[in-house]
Amino acid sequence: MSRFTPGELAVMQILWEQGELKPSELQELFPEPIKNPALRSYLAILVEKGHISRRKVGKAYYYKAITRRKAAFRSTIRQIVDAYCEGSARKLILDLIRAEKLSQDELLELKRLADDPQQ
Repeated sequence: MSRFTPGELAVMQILWEQGELKPSELQELFPEPIKNPALRSYLAILVEKGHISRRKVGKAYYYKAITRRKAAFRSTIRQIVDAYCEGSARKLILDLIRAEKLSQDELLELKRLADDPQQ
């Protein structure tokens, strides 16, 4: 799965949260002011990459996410693990734990979660 640019990710986040929308609705919800041509460029790229679909209703096009948020997240994590952690998820987790300076209680909670096969 290809990485999202910041603008593409903003579009995806809106579609994940709101569902199917017209470009004008996306533009209103975009986190910062965006001109219509820039938004339409993001939409075209995301359609081409296969992350969103569009359908025509009358004269309007509606866009919706095809790629699920969880799949995109897992792909991004895998890319981070490969690029920064020598392919080791363990190294990523240890780096996160050390960076967050977790309390003893938080560490025990993580251990409990890791030991529980139902989680």
